[in-house]
Order: sequence, then C-alpha cells, then structure tokens
Amino acid sequence: MQFDVAVIGAGVIGALAARELSKYDIEVALLEKGNDIALGATKANSGIVHAGFDAEIGSNKAVMNVRGAALMESVCKELDVPYRNNGSLVLAFTTDDIGALEKLKEKGEKNGVKDLKILSAQELLTLEKNINENAVGALRAPTAGIVCPYELAIAATENAVSNGVEFIRNCEVFSIKDEGDIFTLLTSIGDIKAKYIVNAAGGYADKVAGMIGDNSIKLTARHGDYYLLDKTAGEIVAHTIFQCPTKMGKGALLSPTVDGNLIVGPSAVDIDDPCDTATTFEGLNFILKSVKKSVPTISERNIITSFSGNRAHSDTGDFILGKSEANSRFINAAGIESPGLSAAPAIAEYIESILKDEIKDIKLNQNYNPIRPEKVRFAHLNTKQRKALCAKNKAYGRIICRCETVTEGEIIDAIKSPAGAVDVDGVKRRTRAGMGRCQGGFCGSKVVEILARELSVPVNEITKFGGGSKIIYEKTKKGKKQYGKN
Repeated sequence: MQFDVAVIGAGVIGALAARELSKYDIEVALLEKGNDIALGATKANSGIVHAGFDAEIGSNKAVMNVRGAALMESVCKELDVPYRNNGSLVLAFTTDDIGALEKLKEKGEKNGVKDLKILSAQELLTLEKNINENAVGALRAPTAGIVCPYELAIAATENAVSNGVEFIRNCEVFSIKDEGDIFTLLTSIGDIKAKYIVNAAGGYADKVAGMIGDNSIKLTARHGDYYLLDKTAGEIVAHTIFQCPTKMGKGALLSPTVDGNLIVGPSAVDIDDPCDTATTFEGLNFILKSVKKSVPTISERNIITSFSGNRAHSDTGDFILGKSEANSRFINAAGIESPGLSAAPAIAEYIESILKDEIKDIKLNQNYNPIRPEKVRFAHLNTKQRKALCAKNKAYGRIICRCETVTEGEIIDAIKSPAGAVDVDGVKRRTRAGMGRCQGGFCGSKVVEILARELSVPVNEITKFGGGSKIIYEKTKKGKKQYGKN
C-alpha cells in the first residue's frame, strides 16, 4: 500500500488532521494500532473546550487553544456533533485567590480570550446556586464550552473516510525507514509506504519520532482518574467549574457533559506505562474530596462509573508541532495534553497548512464534502418523529438500551457507517448503548448479538474492545434465534 500521507494515530488530532487533508486530491491513510477510533487520551478526558486563559502567553498551547475554541462550534456543526457553549468559572476562596484570578484574566486577555470577567461572590451564586457559599468570587470565561471528545474523533474519521481517506485499524507501526523520497512503515499488517508522515501517536509520539532518528521528544504519561455521575446530577452546575491554581495544584474540575451527565476529575500522577489505565483508590478519593470544596452537595450515590486516561506530557511543557528537524517530511503533533481537545481543530488546520505548502502541485478534491450526514438520535426525537421513523424501518422501534433509549436501528447505523463499529465499546461510543445507569448490564448481550449478525461472524468472535477481550468463548447449549432477526 502506498499513500501520499500516512497519519499515525486515530485520536482527535489524527482524525481531524486526516479530515483536513481529505480536502485535497491526495492519497491519505489514517493508521490506528487499536481496534477502533479514539482509544487513547481522546476517549478518557474531561470534554472541556477551554477558553485559553491558562496557557503561557505566546505558547503553542495558547495560540492553538484560542483558535481551536473559535473553530469548535462550526466544526461540530459540520460533523453533527453536539457542542455546548456553557462557559467556565474559576473559583476563588481567599483574597490571594482573587489576585491569582486577576493574573489569569490578564494572561487570557493577552492570549486573545474575549469577555473575561471577575465576578463577586453574589454574582457567582446568582449564576450557580450550588457553589460553596465560602467562595468569594470567580473568573468567568463565556467562550468556554463542552463537547464529546470521542464522538468528535469518530465523526471526523467518518467524514474523512467519506472523502477518500483510508482508515486502517489494528495497524501498529514497528519501524520507519526513509528511502529518500518515501518512507516505508513496517506495520502489523505489512509494509505501508508514504511520502509524508503525520505523527499524532499520542503517548507514543516520542517512540514514533525516534523511528526516524528524532529523539528530541520526551514524553511522560500523566495519569488522571475520573468519576461520571448519573443524569440526575447533570444540572447541579451549568458552567464548567475549576478551582483557582495553588501551590498544591489545580484541584478537580466538575462539568456537565453534552449528554446530560456530570463529570468530575481528574487527578494527576506521572506514571511509567502509558498503557496503564487502571483507576486508583488514591486518585478517585482525591477528586471526590477536591470537588466537594467547589460543590459540597455532590453525592457518591450518583456515581455510575469511574475511568482513567493518560495524557502525553512533554518536558517542554508545550505542544510540539511542525516539521521534525530530523526529517522535514515528518510532521510532529506531540505532547498534546490539555488543552489538546480544545486546540484540535487548530492543530489540524496547522498540519494541513504545512502539507499544502510541502506537496507540489497539490489540487483540491472536487468531491470534498465537509458535512457528515445527520445521525439518528432516537432519544431526542418527539413522538411524531419516532412514529415516522419506525414506519420506514422497524429496527428503530426496538429499544435495545433502555437507560439511554438507543434503538436497534441506531446500532446497525453505527456498524454500517464509514469506519463503523466492530466491537461492543465501538457501538457504545457511537450510540451510548451501555452508558446509562446499568452500564450495559441489560443491553450488552443484545449488542453482541447484533454485532455478530451485522458483521456476519460467530457470536464468540465479538470483543469488547478488540484483541483478547472476547465476551463469549464457547457455546454451552443450542441457542435461540438471534435477536431482532427478521
């Protein structure tokens, strides 16, 4: 296989970069070592679109954050991804905190963040009635927002594939050889050749760069635990709530999600293994204790799951973007920790600009369409719309996940979509089947059966997330007719 550009890593950076490159009449491959899209930091972060007041003035983080946040709403609209401009608040509990907020405000204004304002305690409590009454003020950033990070990555990949990009899953890169005007990538599925490489490999970007002799990137896996709360807690706050940074750190944030839940976290501990995503008692205990300083009414009874993720922290403290000094045909997008999600549309735009200048005689893709078709979200439809949909396709009349009101039709759509789901977690990320209060306890077996049927594979070959994560191993007795089969 030979391409003009190989993008390594199908997280939100790689996915959006591939989409940007699909605007041109070039051959692009999006390579992912896992079984699906968004398996690294993209599937396990806060989903916050930061305003950009926290990043150091003039840094890549600052520039890309502010630009990315400005682009986010339009990108999400094109890709039919839910986005909410809910704004953020940084709480102050002492007069020293107020001084720190003034400095954050000044930094944000120099970064180009608009409409920042220091609120009094009264103004704060008018906006957020559940905030700790001991708070003495807050910095408000109305340009901040929230988005579902993995849905954004999936949508960008689907749109990229629809525009000609080849998505190749289970494709781990082991080595890269420069043969003058082309790279040969030795991968788990064989050799892949590409004239240019975009390194969006997340926590492994330093290792991928090292394959071409670029040893300048030093990354540390920074582990963070999270709690997700039920939708009954989703309206405890309207804004994303931060604590004022101190010598002891930033504390934990809490925020509504675009799907109606409440997320709290993360902790921050450097670890050796970027694959280690096990939650820790210490981390979970820290975030619960910390977040109650902001909103004392948070209850453990509303917790429905916990999870963790690792972000790639660079020793420079900044995003590493641009052509590698070791090889100008190798483009780095490394060290993408917070505010990486916020910056993602701008980073993709920047990568596009580099390759547009590098590739000679590059032409536009005349068939490029930035619009991803609107997906069915049965839970959001009114009764009339539901009846009309079910009349066209009875599969939309069969509810599989009752917690989230997800239908069989939506699950089939997720499997058959470009770069579609091939495992249970893939269905979960695309449809929310299994993300409710019972966490898949009732719908999981039905999802397995639908996957097996639609993929035409034995039911015992369906996995949770690829690899050896089989859910069913062997039949013990003759089964009944497969669910939903007409």
